[in-house]
Parts: sequence; structure tokens; C-alpha cells
Amino acid sequence: MLKLYKNSSDATQYWETWDNGDGSHTVHWGRLGERGESTILKSSILSNARNKIQKEIDRLVVDGYHQIDTEEHARLMIEYAVEGHGDTSDIDKRHRLEERMNEALGWTGLGLCDGGSIGSGTMEVCCYVVDFDIAKAVIETNLKGTEFENYTRIYNEDAAGA
Repeated sequence: MLKLYKNSSDATQYWETWDNGDGSHTVHWGRLGERGESTILKSSILSNARNKIQKEIDRLVVDGYHQIDTEEHARLMIEYAVEGHGDTSDIDKRHRLEERMNEALGWTGLGLCDGGSIGSGTMEVCCYVVDFDIAKAVIETNLKGTEFENYTRIYNEDAAGA
């Protein structure tokens, strides 16, 4: 998977592509925090999908798009209260939330979920995001009215005093 970003005066744009494992490639792009658009490119006798994608990557880089290293992502944590060290239903809930966050953050260009932890009265899910404020707003909207809306806080683990 390759993710590229471009900052402009009004928004950050994202562009990403990945190999679907069947000879096709998905290309997904849009405004950071929004679902964006996508298309699937397939190779044919007359054209190679990888070559098309590489030409687009080259054009985007010239236009100012660039990768953002994981080390530059914010660590966004979604925290829940649990009894003691939690139980299997808490772990199952955490796994469902991890899947939901991978979908929500991935399709809005914001980042990914990197697992979680449980114990000592809390359960957390860790997400790496390119923009904490936009990601927090997207997550709050995504969780509203679901089994996951009872979080105790969403915070930036890298911020002082977190």
C-alpha cells in the first residue's frame, strides 16, 4: 500500500493505492476526513495497471504529494472503562472496534488501527492518524449511536499530559 498526501490552503488531499492480490489494484483519493472516491485498475493485453499507477504516482509527486512516515502520525487512543482486567466480551468488543476503526480511518485517508490493550480498569484501542483533530471528529461521528459510543475519552497519547 502507498499513501500520499498534499496540503493546500483549504484541506489536505490524500491518494492511495494497493494491490488486491488478483491482478487488480485499487486507487482511492479524496479530502482528508472524507470517504473520497475509488476505482479499480486491471491489467489487460494492451496496458499494465502497475505502469498506469506509477505514472500517476510520478505526476502526483511532481504536484506536491508526499508520504507521511508512521513516526509522524499521532497516536490516537480510544479508551473505555472495564471491570478489573475485563472479560471475553470486552475483548470481543475491542476486536470489533479495531475492525471498525480500520474501515473508518482507512476509507477517509486518516490512518489505521494498530490493536489495543486491556487491564487495570481500562480498555484502549490505538490508532495511528495523520491529523488528530480530524480523526477524532470522524471517530466521534462514527461511534455515535453504536455499541461503541460509551468511550470514556479519545486522546492523543503523544500530547503532554495525556
